[in-house]
Amino acid sequence: MAPGKRLLNLETMNQAVLDVKVPILGSLWARAVEMQREINQGIVKPFGNITRCTFGDQQAMGHKPRTFLRQVAALCTYPDLLNTEHFAEDAKRRAREILKNLDNGSVGSYNPNYVSRVLPSKIATFLERRDGGVPANPRNIIVSGGMSKAILNVLLLVVNEEEPLRTGFVVPVPHYPLYGDAIALFGATKVEYVLDEERGWAVNVDRIRESLCAARKHCTPKVLCVLNPGNPTGHVLSRDNIEEIIRLAAEENLLLFADEVYQENVFAPGAVFHSLKKVLFEMGPEYSERVQLVSIYSISKGISGECGLRAGYIEFVNVDRAVFEYFAILKSYDIPSIIAVLAMEVLVDPPQPGDPSYETFQAEAQNLLSTQLEKARLAEEILNRAPGIHCNPIHGALYAFPRIQIPERAVSLAQERGQAPDVFFCHLLLEETGIVLVDGTSFGQAKGTYHFRISLLHPLEELKSILEKIVEFHGTFLQEYS
Repeated sequence: MAPGKRLLNLETMNQAVLDVKVPILGSLWARAVEMQREINQGIVKPFGNITRCTFGDQQAMGHKPRTFLRQVAALCTYPDLLNTEHFAEDAKRRAREILKNLDNGSVGSYNPNYVSRVLPSKIATFLERRDGGVPANPRNIIVSGGMSKAILNVLLLVVNEEEPLRTGFVVPVPHYPLYGDAIALFGATKVEYVLDEERGWAVNVDRIRESLCAARKHCTPKVLCVLNPGNPTGHVLSRDNIEEIIRLAAEENLLLFADEVYQENVFAPGAVFHSLKKVLFEMGPEYSERVQLVSIYSISKGISGECGLRAGYIEFVNVDRAVFEYFAILKSYDIPSIIAVLAMEVLVDPPQPGDPSYETFQAEAQNLLSTQLEKARLAEEILNRAPGIHCNPIHGALYAFPRIQIPERAVSLAQERGQAPDVFFCHLLLEETGIVLVDGTSFGQAKGTYHFRISLLHPLEELKSILEKIVEFHGTFLQEYS
């Protein structure tokens, strides 16, 4: 190396990192931050402030935390509160049980036994209850520091750089952008299959077969990723569709990766969440003894929305014990927050009928789901009455992902500016209204189609105003560029 030249630079750094883009935090967000700074400096805009409609951070948008969960967390964090009269008796009882399992009764300890033994047993009971008695082995469950780390850890496990071809990770289009970044970071290859928008974002297994056939010319597809409920689409897979996916995984010898973090966010009448594991075992030994499955869950979503606490679990099905033990060793470097872990215990083992906190816990969950349903219906109604916008029914998760018409002149102008057409649209919307959306390009979309994702977490009347402004702007946009 030449004298004086710095060791770490863009040429010498890990080149895989250069492919990590985090598109959801790209140019739109940078411009939004800049515009808010201008507003704070007194520069006049056509609106008062920037309106963020980008993230699924429920509590940042005003949703209250679960009462029982926070009571237990407070009591465990400061046990002297157990001697006060301000907490429900079942919250105190739960806190005492948890503290008995913590090293020296402290959330400040590493608590490896609680994380690796006590909590997995409770998660296994939760899974058996969820799946109608399908057995769950605590030894196959790893507690993780959230969904993002779970995805990274699983990729670390399956990518083998010693093989002649890169590892293929098969993901739906659209999909959460973290998948693309994680795949790039580990030097794997992203293999895409397009969801069927005309059939409510169903998984079309024939499209997966076509993608696999093309991909095997340059990589070795190993993992088939399924998001259920879907992000950004808000769809919930039918049982029949899940069975098709499982048969395909068996035929093609693929490991199934089930992203089920929104499993509690299912609110549409008639929509039912079926875990891939439950369906797998109900299909019989021909599949339940052969197909390998990894599923993930997170407390960031669901009925808790604890994005700041960061905890989740990974369950392995039919994965060789020796492989699992190595994964456990890797995971030992990632010790999740004990406060987050005990919050997850509350969620997988909630208050039961007859407990003092049961009615409140259930009412809070039902209120959340009812509100989500009301907002989803509002979004569908407002967006679908606008010419040039189509929004599929929203059955779960926290978002709408409508398709928008973009005139050819706008497409050409966007290309001249080096932008995707929906990015161009979202930038113009931001400048005119202050509303920040996420462009469909960030998630992937069928060729020739354009979308945006909008979070449905704003209060109802505020959300109605936001949607109406988007519709009004899109109408003007069509007139101007047609």
